[in-house]
Amino acid sequence: MFGDLSGMMGKLKEAQEKIEATKVRLNTIYIDGEAGNGKVKVTVTANRLVKNISISEELTDKEEIEDYVLIALNKALEKAQTISEAELAAAAKDGMPNIPGMDMFR
Repeated sequence: MFGDLSGMMGKLKEAQEKIEATKVRLNTIYIDGEAGNGKVKVTVTANRLVKNISISEELTDKEEIEDYVLIALNKALEKAQTISEAELAAAAKDGMPNIPGMDMFR
């Protein structure tokens, strides 16, 4: 019914390896977010790890700084999530075996 079961298991293992390799690679993709016309800049990885926060010395109001940090961080994390989901979906799709009736990734 399902054809070569061991072949499919090998393809699933290959897909898992591709996904794991993609997760590692996502740590090397940097995404920037900014707010306040560039007065606050945030850099995150595609795995959503914060790597840098830069705040202009022009900013002195605590609440304004907090607001800008949140805005910049949310922008960067949203971009990171989009990239991460697309990359992981592509890795999963490429490695999935062709199982009859399970063509949701094709």
